[in-house]
Amino acid sequence: MANSHYRLRLPGPTAVPERVRQAIAQPVVSHRGPEFRAIFDRVEELIQPILGTRNRVLLFASSGTGMMEASLVNILAPGERVLVSCHGQFGERFAAIARALGACVDTLDIPWGRAVDPADVEKRVRAADYRAVVIVHNESSTGVVADLAAIGALLRGRPTLLVVDSVSGMGGVEMRQDEWGIDIVASSSQKALMCPPGLGLVSMSPKAWQVVGRDDRFPRYYWDFRKAMASVEESGTPFTTPVALVAGLREALEMIHEEGLPEVLGRHRRLSAALRTGCEALGLRSFPQAEMLSSTVVCLHVPESLKGGDIVRGMYQRHGTVIAGSRNKLEERVIRIGTMGDLRAGDIFTDLLHLEETLHSLGFPVTPGAGVSAAAQELLHAR
Repeated sequence: MANSHYRLRLPGPTAVPERVRQAIAQPVVSHRGPEFRAIFDRVEELIQPILGTRNRVLLFASSGTGMMEASLVNILAPGERVLVSCHGQFGERFAAIARALGACVDTLDIPWGRAVDPADVEKRVRAADYRAVVIVHNESSTGVVADLAAIGALLRGRPTLLVVDSVSGMGGVEMRQDEWGIDIVASSSQKALMCPPGLGLVSMSPKAWQVVGRDDRFPRYYWDFRKAMASVEESGTPFTTPVALVAGLREALEMIHEEGLPEVLGRHRRLSAALRTGCEALGLRSFPQAEMLSSTVVCLHVPESLKGGDIVRGMYQRHGTVIAGSRNKLEERVIRIGTMGDLRAGDIFTDLLHLEETLHSLGFPVTPGAGVSAAAQELLHAR
């Protein structure tokens, strides 16, 4: 078990606020009873503004990857073509899911650290008929944000659907599903929504529903969005609901709205910028080479004299601070720190102090206090 010095600073799952933990610990209620129906309805009411939608929201007992698969199995038929933007680990995962289902998968292969160019998407959809274009909103393996507004505008008048993974974005990076023309948004509970893992959610446009409602899609049972929608109309889910997690999500959403969604998004932007600035002062430059940088994860180059795994281990062993390296083509080359959820300036300063000491212990030259000083100046100027 984690001790009192344990600091969860991953790009998900994130630390759960005490208010949310207390809500989860309340007595379990019937998933078909009036108590739960009231919770369910409140969750939908509170999450729609965060998604930027008037669509109904479906809930599943699922990880984010489950919602990625569910999104595809409900819109694709065997042999249909899908275009997936692969600009990081989760784009590649989406492509792998589509191949496993039996779809015909084309990819936009983009150097990691760069964002998908909407002009490249336009060229591809002009040259071929795709059932869907699949984009990762906030690629947590690289710290890059996709320009969904521009891509959505390209597809708005086409039959092609825009499917978006916003697992690590929603609640910390702006999302305007309806305005941007996004047909399916898939997300989950354990990142900027400040809950434990285990609850997935999805929202679909009327355009997507025209495809989902067809009987010629891939076989589906648990993931069948038609079943889920029928249950939403009765304030529930078709199968046993993780009622405690839904209660926790309601509390987390209440916290977001009490602070104000614009304020929450602004806080995420300021704190991620402060952490990047502080890390630059310690000699760790930002990895992404894109205009739109993530507000929920800071991805950093590891100096050539060091290995990412050594920094990750040092942060944990010396300070109980758990950050992430990379388990893909960027292994040992980057470290990643979450800047999502119930996060404040003190958390950023503590990260930088622990990072400074860890780098020093590994023989990397750092100027004492440089990271915290730079971050403080960034926050001062951001006010």
